[in-house]
Amino acid sequence: MTPALHSPSVERYTPKDKQSFSYKTVVHRRSETTKLAEGKEIIRKLSGLKHNMSRNGILQPIPDDGDANRACYNDELAATPEEDKRWFTMNWLFAECYLYRLLRSFFAETAHWKTYDPFFESKAETYKNSSVAIVHLANALNAMITNTRLQDGWEAKNSPLEVAFWEMIQADLWGNATDLSLLVDLDYADLQKLQAVGAAAQKEQATRILRDDLPRAWELLKTVKGGRVDIVLDNAGFEVYTDLVLADFLVSCTPFVDTVVFHPKMIPWFVSDVVPGDFQWTIESLLNPEFFSAHANVSEADTRTLNELSSRWRSHVNSGAFRLSVSATTPIGSDAPAANFWTTQYAYADLPALDPDLLAELQKSDLVIFKGDLNYRKLVGDRKWPTTTSFEEALGPLNGKINLVSLRTNKADTVCGLALGIEERLDAEAPDWRVSGKYAVVSYAPRTE
Repeated sequence: MTPALHSPSVERYTPKDKQSFSYKTVVHRRSETTKLAEGKEIIRKLSGLKHNMSRNGILQPIPDDGDANRACYNDELAATPEEDKRWFTMNWLFAECYLYRLLRSFFAETAHWKTYDPFFESKAETYKNSSVAIVHLANALNAMITNTRLQDGWEAKNSPLEVAFWEMIQADLWGNATDLSLLVDLDYADLQKLQAVGAAAQKEQATRILRDDLPRAWELLKTVKGGRVDIVLDNAGFEVYTDLVLADFLVSCTPFVDTVVFHPKMIPWFVSDVVPGDFQWTIESLLNPEFFSAHANVSEADTRTLNELSSRWRSHVNSGAFRLSVSATTPIGSDAPAANFWTTQYAYADLPALDPDLLAELQKSDLVIFKGDLNYRKLVGDRKWPTTTSFEEALGPLNGKINLVSLRTNKADTVCGLALGIEERLDAEAPDWRVSGKYAVVSYAPRTE
């Protein structure tokens, strides 16, 4: 016979009391269990996608996940013959963009992973690994800003301001060397070399710029007073850091520019592209003395330099000298008309027809800088242009609508605007010149209407 148990009249705690530990524990564990289940489902979907790709499967419609840019992919898929919408036959620009939009759906359909960036840790680690170049650039920029004579004689050819501009914009160009989605074979020594700053590095890097329209961009800027520059962003980490360096130089060191507008992506895109949260994080991380400590010997003086830089950039954000095209707090996956076009599959030749509001916004800018390889591919439609085809021709209907310059390190086959004989020379000397990331093109096209 079971003995009688002690049973005081005082009520026991139960999860019925929503203020109690027991209720919070049940909710937390239920939430964690759901989160784990959703995580496992994401992994299952990733495995299925990998299998589908390796077997040359048919690209499937993107599910109704509540995010923007679904119909544009599904409509094109529906209009594509079945034999052409397999992984090894679909046009590659569409397939790559579709891949990242489909990956986004895996997270967008969940409750706990909806605003999660699966690539953030990779972006952060690459940023930390660039600490030497980050400190070097910070010192160079701070010195320029405190140089009260930098603008002396700026109208003249090869003025100190012009030389400084070339140094800053070349750093911004080669900052793209840290693209996580493509440069899997570029070793750390090559990375540091491409991120180097200084006259000697500039001279060597200039030999790898196969088309150099920097002088044309500079001549345009010299006609501007208190103007605006837009940057269509590419990678987070070190590259967006170099974008901020260039923007700070334009705002703080030249008489030409008062405002720089940055255009991010709204979903995790091509592994390392900038989403709104990356922008603020890049600035704030410079204030953390522990951030780079495990990766390089960052001295106390270096820390002060980075703090000065970050504080100035925060001031630019607060004053409006720096601004994002969307709020920095906009959650991943939000429907943002100002930014949605950047994560469609469309070439930029179609921008005037498909997104006239975005075009009108870009036309407020004195110069639009398109960063990186994918933006270049979209500018020229990712087509097999003969390399001597003019950049203006490849731009199609976008040509003449805005002042634009593309800063691109070569990581894909398409390229145009080269002088006769360059292709043949490089095919013999460096057969991977189109895709290695060790060569670049700087391509400018003016507004004519």
